[in-house]
Amino acid sequence: MQSATLRQDARVIALVGLSHGVSHFYHLILAAVFPWLKPAFDLTYAELGLLMTVFFVISGIGQVLAGFVVDRIGAIRVLMGGLALLGVAAVVLAGAQSYPMLMFGSLIAGLGNSVFHPADYTLLNQRVSTARLAHGFSVHGISGNLGWAAAPVFLGGVAALSSWRSAVLASAIIPVVMLLLIFFNRAYLCAGFGARKIAGPARESRFAFLRLPTVWMCFGFFFLSSIALGGIQSFAATSLMALYQVSLASAATAYTAYMLASAAGMIAGGFIATRARNHDRTIVIAFALSASLALLLALAVVPAAMVIPLMGAIGLASGVAGPSRDLLIRSAAPANASGRVFGVVYSGLDSGMAVGPLLFGALMDAGHPSWVFICIGLFQALSIATAVGVGGSQRAPVLQKA
Repeated sequence: MQSATLRQDARVIALVGLSHGVSHFYHLILAAVFPWLKPAFDLTYAELGLLMTVFFVISGIGQVLAGFVVDRIGAIRVLMGGLALLGVAAVVLAGAQSYPMLMFGSLIAGLGNSVFHPADYTLLNQRVSTARLAHGFSVHGISGNLGWAAAPVFLGGVAALSSWRSAVLASAIIPVVMLLLIFFNRAYLCAGFGARKIAGPARESRFAFLRLPTVWMCFGFFFLSSIALGGIQSFAATSLMALYQVSLASAATAYTAYMLASAAGMIAGGFIATRARNHDRTIVIAFALSASLALLLALAVVPAAMVIPLMGAIGLASGVAGPSRDLLIRSAAPANASGRVFGVVYSGLDSGMAVGPLLFGALMDAGHPSWVFICIGLFQALSIATAVGVGGSQRAPVLQKA
């Protein structure tokens, strides 16, 4: 029985993790071919950036709505619909002959991307045993990082060998393959197949969870921390080149070190979260270290040779917080409202990712590369306060009963 449960948990975690990797791959489906898109359509950098903003704004709004749909019709159907939309978006983008068509394709991709967090986390909560849930969240986070890492390699490689249209069209195969995997393994994911549900009030309003302060503190945590993430993804390499006079290759290596170390941190974070009782304290320690190192980089007082190790350390600390973050949010969700809660909370991620590039781009245009890392540290520090607020509010009832 133990072995059967382990196999079932592993299958669910793998399927959900792979789907999340596809979602993150599509975050960069346009950004990875910007060098070809810009001359092809004679676009400005602002117009290119607007395509990404549209993607994340639509995804953020869609996530809130997708959470309600997940709770209504089930996560598996919503997840399959999202994968199908990503495939359609790739076809539309590959055939685009004008900027409005690129915008339309980005809109469809954002809508497809919107389903993954509410659907994924609902499936993990329903189908994975509690003892392995932290590891499930860890794999979920790692797969997202791998999706981000794979997109530039795949899309850039195909575009260099053929064309950007061929690269984007080829990427349509990825969600289609994932859709087939989900379909043929749907028995392991469907809510009716032994799903773990928590009994809750039968007549409670579907919007009652919006009155909970913890839900909005969780939203604030994601909004603030993802602004910092958006800064790292968009302008960390450019800032490092300006601050430390390192080459583009060295700056890119520093970013790669961040991503790889973040994945390693998520693995370690899964084990830490399994044993920890107060997940907000893990987040405080990890983010405090990450923010401090970002401020150290901003001061430009360390030698250039330390840039890559420090970026790796920032990624490691940020990654450790990931599983604890997800478990903290899970504990804040009311009974049988996980889709709605994760939809609202994770819309903060897309909101921050939409705001971050605009903010940090303005700092770079104004000639303030050090402020990129100052703000990264600042927003991580601010997110600590929201995590403490969530953890404290959950411990308060226990203290009152005692």
